[in-house]
Amino acid sequence: MPNILVTNDDGIAAPGLRALAKSLARIGTVTIVAPSHERSAAAQSLTLRQPIFVEQLAEREWSIEGTPADALILAFHTLLAECPDLVVSGINRGANLGENVYYSGTVGAAMEGAINRVPSIAISIASRAPNVDFIPATHFIERLAPLVLREGLPKGVLLNVNVPNPWNGGVRFTRQSPKITRNVLQKGEDPRGRTYYWLNEQKITEDIAADTDHAAILAGEVSVTPLVIDHTDAPSLNHLSHWKRLLEEK
Repeated sequence: MPNILVTNDDGIAAPGLRALAKSLARIGTVTIVAPSHERSAAAQSLTLRQPIFVEQLAEREWSIEGTPADALILAFHTLLAECPDLVVSGINRGANLGENVYYSGTVGAAMEGAINRVPSIAISIASRAPNVDFIPATHFIERLAPLVLREGLPKGVLLNVNVPNPWNGGVRFTRQSPKITRNVLQKGEDPRGRTYYWLNEQKITEDIAADTDHAAILAGEVSVTPLVIDHTDAPSLNHLSHWKRLLEEK
């Protein structure tokens, strides 16, 4: 059976991770290595200025006092006897669309998997309701994971999957949206007179291109977006090359 590494950014006790692990156990041997508590918006950050504590909770299950990317690094280089065949990060409560892929710890963990040359999937459900039903997302990953295990993914590519709530059964392969939210800062003052801000977001609902992840979710369809770990923009290499002589010291 294939070895599947499961992680998340909502914490090791999150119901989305538990639903995912139970579902993937029908497909392969599941190992869980995940943050001990919620690390949403951790992106691909690492813990560098303090130790990363590890606790084994059960057979093939470890809790990490660190970020999702920390969890993957420890899994690959210390905890696992062999490299997994697949990494699945999630199921995140709340969509990861548009610019959120840069902030998401769910996507960051999958990115770390791809950097280590393991086929990787980030999966989220487009609802933040406390009692959200993860079953549609587990049904989808039970279809997608065997395909990835059988056919693989291109080098340096991971899949960012978002499942709508409710899901109408449709699937779109999409590109990442441009910015889908407006930043909202709520100003306040603490009892000592210090100014603070709560960061929130407001969804953008106009001018949504039909081939994007955002459009798929609004249409009730699963969005599958291939993301690349190489951020180099090849056309700009050629466009900027004439700056070379202006920048070099003679």
